Amino acid sequence: MKCWGLVLALGAVACVDPKDKPDLVHDFRVLGLSTERPELYAPICELTDEAIDSLRSEVTFRALMVDPNGQGRPIQYTLWACADADDTTCSDTANRVKLAEGSTNEGELSLAIHPGDTTAEDGTPLLVRVKEKDPYQGLGGVRMPLVLHAKAGNEEVYAQKLMVFWCPLVEGMKPNVNPTLPGLRLEGESWSASGVPEIRGKGPFVLQAEDVSALQEEYIVPGLREYQQAVHLKESWIIAWYATFGEFSPQVTGGTDFGGQAGRHRTEWEPPEELGEARDVVFWAVVRDGRGGQSWVSRRLHWSP
Repeated sequence: MKCWGLVLALGAVACVDPKDKPDLVHDFRVLGLSTERPELYAPICELTDEAIDSLRSEVTFRALMVDPNGQGRPIQYTLWACADADDTTCSDTANRVKLAEGSTNEGELSLAIHPGDTTAEDGTPLLVRVKEKDPYQGLGGVRMPLVLHAKAGNEEVYAQKLMVFWCPLVEGMKPNVNPTLPGLRLEGESWSASGVPEIRGKGPFVLQAEDVSALQEEYIVPGLREYQQAVHLKESWIIAWYATFGEFSPQVTGGTDFGGQAGRHRTEWEPPEELGEARDVVFWAVVRDGRGGQSWVSRRLHWSP
């Protein structure tokens, strides 16, 4: 099986068969990509040595790779920095840089990388190439694609994360931080990472995130019409829900509708109509802030008919 799953700065798209459901995780997938920090931020917008060095700083790249039926098989991976966000497999060899490669197992892959300290094949800084290929020429930050290529047996995934490089173009701008879920609830009760609660029956069962309203950051970006004008915004987090058994309704929660109404982080999980045997079920909640930040949590429960 070969598939291309994209985890973009503004969202996550699971790698699935067209007839499959994205929230049912039964094969090898990359459910999330994150960098700590989500933005590399120069203290000033002038090309001084200090500003350039700050963009070369180390960041931690993380990938949530799940392989529920792989029985611990090895996963081979290569991580590239690329110039063109439309090149989702990083195929342009003249404008890509290998950041890491190796072998791991399912779970969270964590790598220390320096994406800002990279050069294209001809010696040009890769950040320059990224800006050249950006139709917006860096408006909204220079967004460098990081592409993870992972193989597990005959299954293959490409996943992309946009690493943001920016500076304070207007007063009040500051670097983004990754969103972090304060906790989850199952049927109204706190659901800890160490506990394995037991549930029974057809459901549906209510899953919720603890209140995140106070954690959603207010932030400032330059205006589109007047570049030196400050535009004040606030994050509206979105959570994608996944499990190794059953399905969610809805699969994605949160966000804001066209009327400005924020959605609740509440979903219902239920087993399939053909219930089958009792089993342990693994759940993931992948949260993104709409501006490049992303993280995730995992929980387990024991379900029986």
